[in-house]
Amino acid sequence: MKPIAPVASINSSVSINSNAPIAPNASSASRASSAPRTPSASVNPSAPQYLDLIAALFAGLLIVSNLASTRIIAVGPLTFDAGTLIFPLTYIFGDLLTEVYGFARSRRIIWIAFLSLLTAFLTLQLVSLFPASPDWGGDGAWREVMGLTPRVALASLVAFAAGEFANSMTLSRLKTRAPHKGPAWRFVASTLAGQVLDTLLFASIAFGGLLSAGLWAELLYSNYVYKVAIEILFLPLTLYIARKLKTAENLDALDYGVSLNPFSFRLGAGRE
Repeated sequence: MKPIAPVASINSSVSINSNAPIAPNASSASRASSAPRTPSASVNPSAPQYLDLIAALFAGLLIVSNLASTRIIAVGPLTFDAGTLIFPLTYIFGDLLTEVYGFARSRRIIWIAFLSLLTAFLTLQLVSLFPASPDWGGDGAWREVMGLTPRVALASLVAFAAGEFANSMTLSRLKTRAPHKGPAWRFVASTLAGQVLDTLLFASIAFGGLLSAGLWAELLYSNYVYKVAIEILFLPLTLYIARKLKTAENLDALDYGVSLNPFSFRLGAGRE
């Protein structure tokens, strides 16, 4: 846990100016002290400086990757939806959140990102209910590309929540059980666990029964291998950012006594 910053104490020996007027009596001083004061800006030394930025990037990457998934691309011999190119980066942000700030804060941000993605899907469904302007000829193309089916939207939401929580919970427990070990193995191991759930749930909910067993298995395998490879490829950068964040925030969370229940929303330190 982050050590509590010491509170600066007021020097008890106060020099008195002999030329300064003396308060007439204690009641006058009491009335003066009770007069309203202009509030001054204060900074909480324990408030994380970069948590909001990381949370915004995390949610933004999640939404953009799901919107980009409407385009199918070829990467060498492999075929992916375009969102798969950047979606693994959300796991890197998830690693940073749990490693530096702890599971309680990570859990809260995962739910914020989940609600952001749900809002994006509902917005797309809402605007598709309105008729297009007669002067605009792109309605058919827009509906074909942006009209996510409820099945795909559900698959994205369920897979994201399950995968991210598996990633965060695994990393948290590995760190509390072996805090002396470096974070590299935690990052890789937690991604292996999280991406299994994410890839399996998304492929099953979105494409189960629609693809042949062979094609479904190929899709599952290629997506999983690619996502884990991205985690390993970016591992040096992730470790560098984690070190910098811990130094800048003066924080390196250890989740002793913290509940791993994903549906608990308490953020305070200690037991939940």
